[in-house]
Amino acid sequence: MSNDDALIYVVDDDAAVRDSLTLLLEQEELAVESFDSAEAFLAACRPAPRRCAVVDVRMPGMDGLQLQAEMARRGIAVPIVFLTGHGDIPMSVRAIRAGAVDFLTKPVTALALVDSVRRAMGESEQLSLRAEANQTAEARVASLTEREREVMLLAVGGLSNKEIARRLGISHRTVEIHRARVMHKTGAGSVLELARIADDCSLRS
Repeated sequence: MSNDDALIYVVDDDAAVRDSLTLLLEQEELAVESFDSAEAFLAACRPAPRRCAVVDVRMPGMDGLQLQAEMARRGIAVPIVFLTGHGDIPMSVRAIRAGAVDFLTKPVTALALVDSVRRAMGESEQLSLRAEANQTAEARVASLTEREREVMLLAVGGLSNKEIARRLGISHRTVEIHRARVMHKTGAGSVLELARIADDCSLRS
């Protein structure tokens, strides 16, 4: 895994901790940007593939868990590795359930931290790929006519061409034409793939 485009955000109010974490990660040839507060991080953070944040839990002002919630609210898709000297099991469960990659306790070994960071960067890549796929799906669905979209939703709902024809009051042959156009415009190779596209675009309630 190349480190060329990787960037690790370190968010901790303790300058000594920030410096030691930065040194440790830079020894792994990883680029690091550090922040002394959650607020400073939020002002500068730019989501991108292969980015993650190593975040202290207890900080003045906004703490780590509040930062995690705020990132979710803002749609900032940067995976988090929590690092704390004051963690407990309920806190770690809450963080992991909210999407944290890991919840580490200080002092942490270099091996454990780097392993968690690399897993977080892998998750960042997957988030980016999913976002790109969703954008592509939305663009393709936007090219459908209103009738084609109706046919698409009924098809992924499990209706046959004959059932769709009866439901819409059109001929079986017309449904076949609309369905072929839907498959061509969306690039779907099967109804299962078409259903996935519909879900990616939140077309099904």
